Amino acid sequence: MIFTELVLENFGAYANRNVINLRTETKDKDDQDVVRPIVLLGGMNGGGKTTLMDAIRLALYGQRAKCSTRGNLGYGNFLTQSINGQADPGALTKVELAFEHIVDDQWKVFKIVRAWNREHDGKDSLSIQVDNDYDDALANTWDEYVENISPLGISNLFLFDGEQVKELAELDAPPQSVVEAISNLLGLELAEKLAVDLEVLLGRKRKSVASKAQLETIEEIESRLESLEIRKQESTLKIEELQAKLTKAQQKENRAFNKFRTEGGKIAAQRSEIEAKITEATQQINNLRGELINLSAGSLPLSLITPLLSQAQVQGSQEVKREQFQQAKKIIDDRDSKLIKHLTNIALADEQIDKIKFFIETENQDINNLIQEVDVYLDIDEEKLDRFKQIIKINLPLQIKGTEAKRSAANLETNRD
Repeated sequence: MIFTELVLENFGAYANRNVINLRTETKDKDDQDVVRPIVLLGGMNGGGKTTLMDAIRLALYGQRAKCSTRGNLGYGNFLTQSINGQADPGALTKVELAFEHIVDDQWKVFKIVRAWNREHDGKDSLSIQVDNDYDDALANTWDEYVENISPLGISNLFLFDGEQVKELAELDAPPQSVVEAISNLLGLELAEKLAVDLEVLLGRKRKSVASKAQLETIEEIESRLESLEIRKQESTLKIEELQAKLTKAQQKENRAFNKFRTEGGKIAAQRSEIEAKITEATQQINNLRGELINLSAGSLPLSLITPLLSQAQVQGSQEVKREQFQQAKKIIDDRDSKLIKHLTNIALADEQIDKIKFFIETENQDINNLIQEVDVYLDIDEEKLDRFKQIIKINLPLQIKGTEAKRSAANLETNRD
């Protein structure tokens, strides 16, 4: 038996129609046949690799197939569960498997087609094609026919994926399914079946010679045994499921522990270097903070009252100008007194002297008005005003700029920590 093609339509994770070529012969650039004896299918977890194996089992063995996701589900429920979630309610779900097999010394091409949908209560239809011709008789006896070419008992020896190979390699003892497959391959199951048949025969003989009371006792015991056997099978299946989960959990724990140990060792090796960097960065931050404190002890706090500084500069300029006007007014008053005295000595007419006095008083009144318009509350002189202007125009901007640079550096170091 050589598998050549697998078709999945709305089955499991495979939406719509998906054709998978399993032939190992391909054509090269020179149109020559090239045989590559291995077909490798890979993918991430949950990508549908195991679903491919389940599809092959289902196509070959139908309701007898031991699929990975079936568990304790009945065949109808399993088929319904296997329908792709994106499929339309009335859409068919199909599994098609084509293979080549020798019949009467000739290669024949077989195609198995199983189809079902949600509207048929989990019942599937089976059709068999041999060399593109439908064979209804073979479809009716397919379970017996497939046992001759690929017995279900030994199918687990070759129908399994790479993850199962890894799990088998890590187990101390092979699972029961492998033991049963090897036993079937070697014919050892015949002895077990013979022992079971002998027990059945002995039971029948005992019933034939037993009294009515004995028969009732035997039937009661058999009923209890049957019930216990069912419970045993259920417990065995549950143990296998739990064992599989335990194995996966242990593998996950081992991977997590190895990762933690690897990353933890790396962190431990870098601990002293990281601590030295933290100490250096902390010292730099402290130095920068100290420099900021020193800057704040000078004129830097004045940056908080910039509008008031501008008003103070204007007020200071006005007060200095007022003082200059007052000093100028004293000089002008002395000059005016000397001028009037001189005009009187030269015997200038009184009328003309009065006009000159009126002119002088008018001019002095403008100066007096300028002086009176300015309120004095800073009491600042010209020298202090120049120092004040130097602080707010030169010193303060330089300190603000330096402070911003140091604060940025301190924030950068803090973020690195």
